[in-house]
Amino acid sequence: MIEDLVPDLLWEQVAALLPAPAPRPYRHHGRRRADDRAALAGIVFVLRHGVGWRQVPSQALGVSGVTCWRRLREWTEAGLWPRLHEAVLAEMRREGLLGLDEMSIDGSHVRALKRGDHVGPSPVDRARPGSKHHLIVDTNGTPLQVSLTGGNRHDVTQLLPLVDSLPAIRGTVGRPRRKPRILYADRGYDYDKYRRELRDRGITPRIARRGVAHGSGLGKKRWVVERGFSWLHQFKRLRTRYEVRADLHPGLMHLACAIICWRKLPGRSF
Repeated sequence: MIEDLVPDLLWEQVAALLPAPAPRPYRHHGRRRADDRAALAGIVFVLRHGVGWRQVPSQALGVSGVTCWRRLREWTEAGLWPRLHEAVLAEMRREGLLGLDEMSIDGSHVRALKRGDHVGPSPVDRARPGSKHHLIVDTNGTPLQVSLTGGNRHDVTQLLPLVDSLPAIRGTVGRPRRKPRILYADRGYDYDKYRRELRDRGITPRIARRGVAHGSGLGKKRWVVERGFSWLHQFKRLRTRYEVRADLHPGLMHLACAIICWRKLPGRSF
């Protein structure tokens, strides 16, 4: 079961990025550290099926759900998931699978069942507590960067932070790619101030205008971000936010993005 959740090639990539565990005290007589691959399998199981940590199949994996959660916390604090995502993106670029000249950005609401940071009254869900996923994708809908805000935050507030935090995507000779040439967005981003900010960064904005009849043709380019959200929310744990800590949910988002990208590589599906 572990191999089904974490294939060998994926584990090799993750193992190379894992932080060194804390040293055991001298003459420590407690339990040995649980297997990292089994803990990652438990995290992927929760991410994929959307179950609680107590429902992790401990008998099959040889590790408890509590241990998986602790390992998620440890690796999130160490910044493992963004590094894994960036490493897989570099491999995709090496294979010629990324279209980085044109990118699209959008946001999506999710309900938050528990209080915590980045939770606010959702304007599209009767002011119930919610959060918002913000996503920027390439020409094919491949997720490049994600972020989390409260459900009451406007999409445009994450436009520049997402663009500025795009990873330096390596994989080919020359400078790594850090920004697109053209960025597509819907009417929610229709502010001249942000158009100027994008142009100052060398990015041409293609943003739909408010108050103008539909039919601009930009939807032919922007639809890929909706496909990116569809891929992201196939991981059931991301459809609703359960984590109170504001860093763990984005950590799961980055892990999901890394898995989505890893599946696009030749001969790597699971």
